[in-house]
Amino acid sequence: MAVTDSFANRATLARSVRLLSEFRFEQTDPARFYGALAEDTVDLVASLWSGACGTSPDGRTVLDVGGGPGYFADAFADAGFDYLGVEPDPREMHAGPAGVRGAGAFVRASGMALPFADDSVDVCLSSNVAEHVREPWRLGAEMLRVTRPGGLAVLSYTVWLGPFGGHEMGLTHYLGGRRAADRYARAHGHRPKNDYGSSLFAVSASAGLKWAAGTGALIAAFPRYHPRWAWWMVGVPGLREFTVSNLVLVLQPS
Repeated sequence: MAVTDSFANRATLARSVRLLSEFRFEQTDPARFYGALAEDTVDLVASLWSGACGTSPDGRTVLDVGGGPGYFADAFADAGFDYLGVEPDPREMHAGPAGVRGAGAFVRASGMALPFADDSVDVCLSSNVAEHVREPWRLGAEMLRVTRPGGLAVLSYTVWLGPFGGHEMGLTHYLGGRRAADRYARAHGHRPKNDYGSSLFAVSASAGLKWAAGTGALIAAFPRYHPRWAWWMVGVPGLREFTVSNLVLVLQPS
């Protein structure tokens, strides 16, 4: 069975529409948004594990880099994973009703220098983090370092030129990142949480694919929120920058 076969069967138009409808609650009702995203992420990781490894994910350790306040923790625990969350910002760790009181363990640390030994986890996940760091492929290298041979590193990030690249700035990011951030600040009286140049950066699909291919560990790449029939877009340079809103890179160290 191909690595993505199991998940591809779930990647329907109905799923895409459902997730898209939840995105509008990211700022106003984060528990609702991240709860829905957590369930979908667990399904993604479990399906990829089964497809790549041919075994159940029960009892496998998942390291969630940039796990924030722990919305994913209970969902992964319910699916049989042993969860470890890493978050550098104490404000994020304690934000929202989830806090860090869910299942699993949490560590305050940077994804640029993970405080874990080489080959120490079964799955290393980064969900929508790479676009928020200055050196996304250094993050990716750290993820690969701590993932054991035969395990999975799953790096999913928002593509800058896609429709969601500007995050809460909306489509104004097409005017330029700094201009969009300044415009947001004038309209709302404060800087955006995802402020271009400090907490949001322009990361392309092509750069991620080039880095991943260079590691020799890439086994799959596809658009995270698209239905299966639209996955071909990843293979078209130029077009993918605008249509692949979120790129998933699946790597398996040997």
